[in-house]
Amino acid sequence: MDAPPSRGMTIVIKLTERPSPNFNARRPGTGMRFVVIHYTGMKTVDEALRRLCDPAAKVSAHYLVDEDGTAFRLVSEDQRAWHAGVSYWRGERDLNGASVGIELANPGHDWGYRPFPKAQIAALKDLLGEIGARHRIPADGFLGHSDIAPSRKIDPGELFPWQDLAKDGFGLWPEETTPLPGRADLTAAFRRLSEIGYAVPTTMEEGSDILNAEAAATDVIKTFQRRYLPEQVDGRLDAVTASRIAAVAVAHAVARPTV
Repeated sequence: MDAPPSRGMTIVIKLTERPSPNFNARRPGTGMRFVVIHYTGMKTVDEALRRLCDPAAKVSAHYLVDEDGTAFRLVSEDQRAWHAGVSYWRGERDLNGASVGIELANPGHDWGYRPFPKAQIAALKDLLGEIGARHRIPADGFLGHSDIAPSRKIDPGELFPWQDLAKDGFGLWPEETTPLPGRADLTAAFRRLSEIGYAVPTTMEEGSDILNAEAAATDVIKTFQRRYLPEQVDGRLDAVTASRIAAVAVAHAVARPTV
C-alpha cells in the first residue's frame, strides 16, 4: 500500500526544540508503522510542555503542536517516547515502540474541550506528511489515542477532524454507508471492529466478568463513534452505527494489501 501524499516535503516544517528526558530505545528491528494523535488535556501549552518534559511524570511524545501552529520536537523519532501506555492495535501491544506520538494543545474534556484551530490542523498535516513519507506510514496507520486504548482514553475526541485528514491520506473514511438489513448484530460488529484493528471484549466465556465485558463493549463502540460518527457518541450499537462499522471495515480491507 502506498504511503500518504507527502504534503510540503520540499519544505521541512519549522520545529522548536524542547527536549524531554522521557524516552528509551526502541527494540531492534521495530518498524514505525503508526502515528498516534493525542490532545494534551491541560489548560495551557506551557503546562503541557512542563509535564511532557518532567522526569517525574514519565510521559512524553515526539511532537507537540500548539493551537497557533507552533510545533515542538520533544523526542527524536528514532527513540521510543512514552505516550501510548497500555494499548492495542491490530495485534500490536507496544504502540510506544511502533509509533510516533503527537500531542495537540487542547484543554480536553476536563478543561473546556474546543475545536482544533485551522492553523493547528494545517501544521499537523504538514508534520504528518513528513512523518508519513519518512516511514512510509500507510493511510490506515494514523490513529487516535482512544483508538488504541478505548477503555482508558477519549482523545483526540469527537471534535477532531478525521474526515478532513482522511482526504489527505491521514486515516481512512468510508466513501458511503449502506444500511445493513435487519437488527444490529453485536457479534458481526465486533468481528468487523477487530478487523479494523480495535481491541474488542471477549464474548461471555464461562467465568468471565459480564459487567466488565459489557462496559468494554460500550467503550469500544463509543470510541468508534467519536471517530466515525461524532454526532452520535452514545455507545449504542444501533443500525446506523453497525452500518458505519461495516463501511469502515470495507475501507480498511480495500486499503490493505493481500499477502
